[in-house]
Amino acid sequence: MPRLARRDLLKSAGAAGGLAAFGLPRMGEAATPESSPRQIVPLDRGWRFHLGHASDPKQDFGFGASHDTYGKSGDVGTPVAEAKYDDSGWQAVDLPHDWAVDLPFTPFGPPGSPEDRTGAYQGFKPLGRMWPATSVGWYRRNIPIAAEDAGRRLSLEFDGVSRDCLVILNGFVVGSNESGYAPFRIDITDFARPGEPNLLVVRCDVSLGEAWSYEGAGIYRHVRLVKTSPARIRQWGAAVRPEIRGDGAIVRIAAEIDNDGPAATARLRSTITAPDGRVAATLTSDALALPAWGSLTVPQETALARACLWSLDTPQLYTLASEILIDGRPVDRDESRFGIRSIRFDADKGFFLNGAPIKIKGTCNHQDHAGVGFAVPDSLHVWRLEKLKALGSNAYRSTHHPANTAILDACDRMGILVMDETRQMSSDPEGMSQLTRMVRQGRNHPSIILWSIGNEEIHRGTETGARIAETMKRRVYDLDGTRPVTEAFNGKFGQGASRVLDVMGCNYYLDEIDAFHAAHPDTPMIGTEVASTVMTRGAYVRDDKAGIVPAYDTDFPKWASTAERWWSFYDARPFLAGGFVWTGFDYRGEPTPFERWPENASNFGILDSCGFPKDDAYYYRAWWGTEPVLHLLPHWNWPGREGQDLPVWVHGNCEAVELFLNGRSLGRKAVERNRHLEWQVPYAPGRIEAHGFRGGRRILTAVRETTGAPARIGLSSDRRTLAPQEVAVIRAAILDAKGREVPTAANKVRFTLTGDAKLLGVGNGDPRSLEPDHASERSAFNGLCAAIVQAGDAGGAIRLAAAADGLAPAMLPLIGVSA
Repeated sequence: MPRLARRDLLKSAGAAGGLAAFGLPRMGEAATPESSPRQIVPLDRGWRFHLGHASDPKQDFGFGASHDTYGKSGDVGTPVAEAKYDDSGWQAVDLPHDWAVDLPFTPFGPPGSPEDRTGAYQGFKPLGRMWPATSVGWYRRNIPIAAEDAGRRLSLEFDGVSRDCLVILNGFVVGSNESGYAPFRIDITDFARPGEPNLLVVRCDVSLGEAWSYEGAGIYRHVRLVKTSPARIRQWGAAVRPEIRGDGAIVRIAAEIDNDGPAATARLRSTITAPDGRVAATLTSDALALPAWGSLTVPQETALARACLWSLDTPQLYTLASEILIDGRPVDRDESRFGIRSIRFDADKGFFLNGAPIKIKGTCNHQDHAGVGFAVPDSLHVWRLEKLKALGSNAYRSTHHPANTAILDACDRMGILVMDETRQMSSDPEGMSQLTRMVRQGRNHPSIILWSIGNEEIHRGTETGARIAETMKRRVYDLDGTRPVTEAFNGKFGQGASRVLDVMGCNYYLDEIDAFHAAHPDTPMIGTEVASTVMTRGAYVRDDKAGIVPAYDTDFPKWASTAERWWSFYDARPFLAGGFVWTGFDYRGEPTPFERWPENASNFGILDSCGFPKDDAYYYRAWWGTEPVLHLLPHWNWPGREGQDLPVWVHGNCEAVELFLNGRSLGRKAVERNRHLEWQVPYAPGRIEAHGFRGGRRILTAVRETTGAPARIGLSSDRRTLAPQEVAVIRAAILDAKGREVPTAANKVRFTLTGDAKLLGVGNGDPRSLEPDHASERSAFNGLCAAIVQAGDAGGAIRLAAAADGLAPAMLPLIGVSA
């Protein structure tokens, strides 16, 4: 496929409705020009932050000290909401921001207690009703509303706030939002003061959570101020439904127009731009009678003679520009991207994209990364997707909440399929609101192929669950109707809500899948969650006391399986559309199998929390990818175990592999599809190597050597030139005197950064580490640690230096491109 430039990926990564001239700029980019009919002003910079208190009004800036908090509009009873309040002592922060990642790791209770297990599942960060002093956060900043904005409609758009937030403007409560994952919009027109200072305050309360793993705290996604005319396209209001017809396509558009003003006569002009930049179609409606303070939906349809299809290899995207014309002049303009493609789930043959069968090779992922917590920059989302795609993965499941728009945009650009999942499986008003926002936000994204209405819900197998699923499915069909609905079931296949689903979602329970298919031969099936193999990067001996799981693809919880078992099972059954591995990356919380202090992060990832690959990454590369792969494990530093047998594994897709120890052949073995090879080898220091053969010819060699003592640091990055606000994940490896990575090294590395850039955070992938993420130093774990560098706007030379006691230092030069 054509290689997409990172700059193009980044352009798609931060938008709520497309990153064209009228979409959301990346943090640091200028707002849309004053001459634009719609102005979008990013509000990511210039915030002040301070912790409050969930139970003591005196420590919560007086909020709630009086019972009449909501007694009079415009006075919420705290000086924080007043413009004269001095917040100079508050912390200066930019978005995305996660205050929880800076909290100290804290034991929740005595060893072995229920509280200890609860703390492990939350990553031992003190959030919740047990921790009122660290579970409320306040944000303040002024927002730019000029005198000439009088008469415009003004709104705030939040991509995600964790959690239960109250939004206050100029002393008025203007809105609130419950879920930390659902985007939301607030109209602030009546409360704004054009030409004067306008104080925005956001209070977040994470006393009650939504997940059984770490989920951050605060404004961890983008916020923007949107200025429009009274007549405007509603947020996510231009829905596009393309349908392939021969070599061409029919494109149907439904544009929702709101008019918060006097009645007017208008026209809707829709311009479709092809992937190559040419105008493919322009549609102008007849005159529209916009009702005063009302709305209407305008349908349009056109035929494209030739269609550029969106696919995994050629993810071609069209742009729809929707303009409202009054007296021939555009008064509002909204842009969104879409792709032309067909999808189909078949009960016998799996999933089809554009009529061709595709086995879904997906991963489940939380929004969490070492060094930054939940506050993941857009370009780091792109980097993570690149790492998953390098495994041969072609699909992404957002777990268990709607995906960030930056992820959806990047998946559109990169050709990655998405299963988008709502957080709350409920047909109550809040659950339906969250579902509605997810579908409206995502329905134009060609990457999305499945809507998931829930995960392992308690009521999944009941009639209550079935009724809830029916109501949610109707809403999905009303809003979209072009994609099937699924739900992730862990057992109880065929019961309750199962009958409502378009595609049966199977979490684990391999022994029940064939029986379900036999009993329901007309129901398509997919593995919504598979594997849950546990392993610690670079470790090869289980140590329960130390909280270490070996990386041999042998350990898994009772409900789960190895990578090899699940993939062999799914690959052999055409009726299974594919599956999503739990998980692509390690994440904070759920430290299975060690649910206790100090274990604070999961072992499920194919990649660790820094993005360093575990050994199973090469299993997936071998059987999901197309390139030759040969990977040898374990490392070969085992002092004191001379003469003892060690299990030596090879992951690879060669036809045969021959193993050598210090030049002596230990035998050649044929490779079986979807399997690994294994030898028992008496340990002797030196060199162990594997030779991979195809057609009798050696095509690959993998080597492990016994290294010397740590001698120096090596720095590397797959990004050396950085766009404004782009991040580089710097890999720091401990090397011996010959430049070989020392796989057991634990030296503490100190980082120093110069130039227009920030050191966002550090990590090492150790699921037990209690070192801070926001720091300038980190201990290596099994030879590696990482630093995340974010470029500024000015550009120029950037240098990251690394030093450690007793080791030769290193320096990595980077270049920042000016805005």
